[in-house]
Amino acid sequence: MFAKKNMALILSIETSTNICSAALARDGKVLGLEESFEDKSHASQLTLFIQKLLHQQNLNAPDLDAVSISQGPGSYTGLRIGVSVAKGICYAVHKPLIAVNTLKAIALMAKETVQNQKAFLCPMIDARRMDVYSALFSYQMEEKQETRAEIIDHLAYQELLETQPIVFFGNGAEKCKEVLIHPNALILDGIYPSAKYMAILAEEAFKAADFKDVAYFEPFYLKDFVATVPKNKLF
Repeated sequence: MFAKKNMALILSIETSTNICSAALARDGKVLGLEESFEDKSHASQLTLFIQKLLHQQNLNAPDLDAVSISQGPGSYTGLRIGVSVAKGICYAVHKPLIAVNTLKAIALMAKETVQNQKAFLCPMIDARRMDVYSALFSYQMEEKQETRAEIIDHLAYQELLETQPIVFFGNGAEKCKEVLIHPNALILDGIYPSAKYMAILAEEAFKAADFKDVAYFEPFYLKDFVATVPKNKLF
């Protein structure tokens, strides 16, 4: 069992897409952030980012209270690299592992920009062709549609958009601009997975002692899912 603390020092790792980022946060407040937008930089940059973050705060890995990993869905290779590094640290310094919902963390970033509190937030991660990994959250961050793989066409979300404004964002939404057309649909640019927005979710999980088994934890690949045409219904 891990002892509870009032102010947790948590390292967060985000490698679900081509972006590689790591953040150090205390009590949910980010102390430092390192990010690379260079494709396939995870293997070469991630451990250097972590070392730099700890050095900047005059800390060492044993000073951490937990390590948080973005659990996916997303890039198979990217997720494997992030999880491997997170597990390695947890094993080495005997710290708990936290898994953060990747799409929810992206939605937190978008929420800072969205002004309409009645709008639903729809993060999308590019899968392939017109396939995306998506979820749906209220402005209050309640999950309205669970994470799923789906094919985006001109009928996607149309029924819901008749009564509900939806903000779409992430690299999956960017490629769907020509088909996600409706007065209630807004495509928000510049939103991407970042370890910065994992901090609050990781802190909540730490306080709830929501830890993963370091030996058996696997990323959420959605590899067993078959993308289907959206039914325009909430789960």
